[in-house]
Amino acid sequence: MPAGVEADFRSPFSGGGGLVLGRKNVISAFYAGLFYIASILLVVGVGYKVFRYARTPAPLKIPVSPAPRTRTGVVFRMVREVVLFESLFKSNKWIWVFGYLFHFGMLVVLLRHLRYFTQPVWWWVEIVQPFGIYAGFAMLAGLGGLLLRRIVQERIRYISSPSDYLMLILLIGIAGTGMLMKYVEHTDIVQVKAYFIGLLNFQILEIPSSPILLIHVGSVALLMIIFPVSKLMHAPGLFFAPSRTQVDNAREFRHEVKWARNLPPLPEDIEQKKEG
Repeated sequence: MPAGVEADFRSPFSGGGGLVLGRKNVISAFYAGLFYIASILLVVGVGYKVFRYARTPAPLKIPVSPAPRTRTGVVFRMVREVVLFESLFKSNKWIWVFGYLFHFGMLVVLLRHLRYFTQPVWWWVEIVQPFGIYAGFAMLAGLGGLLLRRIVQERIRYISSPSDYLMLILLIGIAGTGMLMKYVEHTDIVQVKAYFIGLLNFQILEIPSSPILLIHVGSVALLMIIFPVSKLMHAPGLFFAPSRTQVDNAREFRHEVKWARNLPPLPEDIEQKKEG
């Protein structure tokens, strides 16, 4: 241990504190502050967007056909949409393949990363560990296909904005640096876990100084910050899309939103227009 640095060598997983540095490492403190800010912006930003989605009126019945006629049917439709990407599969098989590789791979990778935030590690997280390695390759393959599609297809390139490319590049950078740490430049994952469990307990421990690790976690924090203002909000937004969540019962019931019920009636001298 370097001279002049006081430390307590209690186990970082013992629950009684951890490796508390007397002289804070500047890089560790910077990333700690970055993750605290990113976490707050992510939670507040997503919560605010979801609140706005929930309060946005849907004055028209616009379910995409063929649409279910019952609320139970809508639930099954949403399950198929979330789990199988049903509408994307019907639209374009290649995009479905790349999109499914990316989303499913990312889900397994995220579940695998729970080991860095739990002690002891949950039993089902231990089961996920070997599958998470292969999921990283699937995630990279899916992202590469989606990026190549935006570059190669002229009509997709025409409607793509710089943020579309930057978001894909950021996700590729996160996945790529993660794979590099697994197969090229290994880092001290015990110290990484101690650092993040310390953050959960509001303790700033020392993070490994590996450049690839710092780029990886910095990119994750950047993604957390921009997530609420990006197109990635389609994830929670799907559950508020009237074209997917409405029941196709316009013939049986009149669709009337709450704000329309509070409108004053038309004056008696104004006739309501009839169809036909």
